[in-house]
Amino acid sequence: MDSALFDYHLPTARIAQEPAAQRDASKLMVIDRKTRQITHTTFAQIGDHLPANARFFRNNAAVLKARIFGQRPSGGKVECLLLQPAEDAVTWWCLLRPGKKTLQVGTFGIDGEYSAEVLNAGENGNYRVRFHPMRDESVTDLSERLGIMPLPPYIERTIDDPRRANDNERYQTVYADYDKRVAVAAPTAGLHFTPDLIARLEARGAQFHDLTLQVGIGTFHPIQVDNILDHNIHHEWYEIPATAFESLQQTSPGPRVAVGTTSVRSIEDAMRRSQSSPETCLTPTGSVQAEADIFIYPPARLEAVDALITNFHLPKSTLLCLVSAFLSPGDERGIEWLLALYAEAIEHNYNFYSYGDAMLIV
Repeated sequence: MDSALFDYHLPTARIAQEPAAQRDASKLMVIDRKTRQITHTTFAQIGDHLPANARFFRNNAAVLKARIFGQRPSGGKVECLLLQPAEDAVTWWCLLRPGKKTLQVGTFGIDGEYSAEVLNAGENGNYRVRFHPMRDESVTDLSERLGIMPLPPYIERTIDDPRRANDNERYQTVYADYDKRVAVAAPTAGLHFTPDLIARLEARGAQFHDLTLQVGIGTFHPIQVDNILDHNIHHEWYEIPATAFESLQQTSPGPRVAVGTTSVRSIEDAMRRSQSSPETCLTPTGSVQAEADIFIYPPARLEAVDALITNFHLPKSTLLCLVSAFLSPGDERGIEWLLALYAEAIEHNYNFYSYGDAMLIV
């Protein structure tokens, strides 16, 4: 399948640089797959377009302040992006800027705060780094204290940008579990929920189930090959608690609503693994733990997702592939339909990407 099918032009003005003033004030495009009806509303009204007993499955991963800074012994500046732990809690896979020069020198840090050894280079331009915090703290605590939010490159910020204080709150879901600071990118579909909206949905009969997927930098990597089948899909660790997985396996009482593509990846990978090789993912307590390596694209059918909440994604991204497959399961018509929906969103001045508006597909 040609990757050019998933390309589209987005005016720069439609790339959201800041979130909506209120989380649930963002725009919401509702798409009914059966009738092909499109409704333009706000996220605060999402309950009007779902049954009262809808079951929401959301990614509670917290975004790590993964971008930390330091200096080489010569005084040269180093920018380090934490990606994921390696073999132990103090050794991490990281992106470094500059990478090769820092690897040659072998160390960087901040006097009185931490030192770091660059052990070796890995694949895809990452480096294995061992940290030595000067205080009695973990690497995640160090990054929380010294680091900044790892905003995607299309959100433009200077180091001293006053909007960074707002980013610390708004590039994080209201239900993020800070004991699970494992993400280097936000599960952005969940950014629109407020505590009040969640309470109102629950009062109507909705249920919310948490799962955790370690959103990695690979979520931003575009498809750079002509045939999407040749794309090397990224891997992301996830965990689904037993109660959530039990609910996923039931088709009733209410529709299963995936909050974001990260939730879809976890759900679909878990369902397929549990059916084909349960010994690779099921724990004795009934929870699911595995590393998602699933690539969802047309004409795939999803096993356990009845409705999807998602933001508007980058051209030629694996997330576009996933959403187009969900729009029209079992065939490739969702590709053209999704691009038409995106064109309508642009016409109606929807904002795109991480801080942008949302789409509900039922």
